[in-house]
Amino acid sequence: MTTDTPRTILVTGASSGFGALTVRALADAGHTVYAGMRHTAGRNAPAVAALERYAAGHGVSLHAVDLDVTSQDGADTAVARVLAEQGRLDVVVHNAGHMVTGPAEAFTPEQLADLYDVNVLGAQRVNRAALPALREQGAGLLVWIGSSSTRGGCPPFLGPYFAAKAAMDALAVSYAGELVRFGIDTAIVVPGAFTSGTNHFLHAGTPADTGRANAYDERYGALLAGLDERLAALVPPDADVAEVARAVVRLMALPAGRRPLRTHVDPSRDGSEVVSAVADRVRADFFRRVGLDDLLTTGSSL
Repeated sequence: MTTDTPRTILVTGASSGFGALTVRALADAGHTVYAGMRHTAGRNAPAVAALERYAAGHGVSLHAVDLDVTSQDGADTAVARVLAEQGRLDVVVHNAGHMVTGPAEAFTPEQLADLYDVNVLGAQRVNRAALPALREQGAGLLVWIGSSSTRGGCPPFLGPYFAAKAAMDALAVSYAGELVRFGIDTAIVVPGAFTSGTNHFLHAGTPADTGRANAYDERYGALLAGLDERLAALVPPDADVAEVARAVVRLMALPAGRRPLRTHVDPSRDGSEVVSAVADRVRADFFRRVGLDDLLTTGSSL
């Protein structure tokens, strides 16, 4: 994959937020982009219409594809459509995710399983659908939209979401070593807590066990009610959520094998970049100690 070659890209969770911004930025950069989203003929029909207007107005190759990451059949069908129409798939951007807020104890195990299903198993389903084609091509790129909470200073009352993002990060790191011999790069984009410009906080889920949630109100109610304001206070007024999409575009332009494992986009500076630099260097040193140097790229650590 050379830096001047337009690529065929599938982005999950592209109806809004980071995903919607990313598919437009990638299409503007000259790539053929498929915006994966659920219920294209129903709930997300307005998002599909907006996407089609954007494509027509800007003269770009941008297409909506029905993709429910909680269904293996859905992932298989979406990837099959891309391959049938384009003859190849070069890049998968794992963006689909869902946020929840509230006391961890008040979320049922089933709620945590549902969150894990979207944020982690969803990526696994899409990988299982897409990787055979990428491996056969001998080239490709997986981009994972992670979270600075995985290694930064994270506040309470977002625990189930943070746990799912940490699991996705661990999966991405493992895939990095397992795919490099197939010529497939891994890049993890690490956004900070953008409290505006996306629907993460607006559409965040809440605990099903309201009785247990209410038990926290006396001691933590004011803290929880003002959590987004506390996070927003850390973000500079000129912070632009579209920078996450631009970071993905820049990764596409880098030569294969030269992309950084992590790209941080964190205007709140919560410390994730510092911790990640150490953790990724320790991983790289361990690989060298056990003779797995060829599983590392020049961007595996700082």
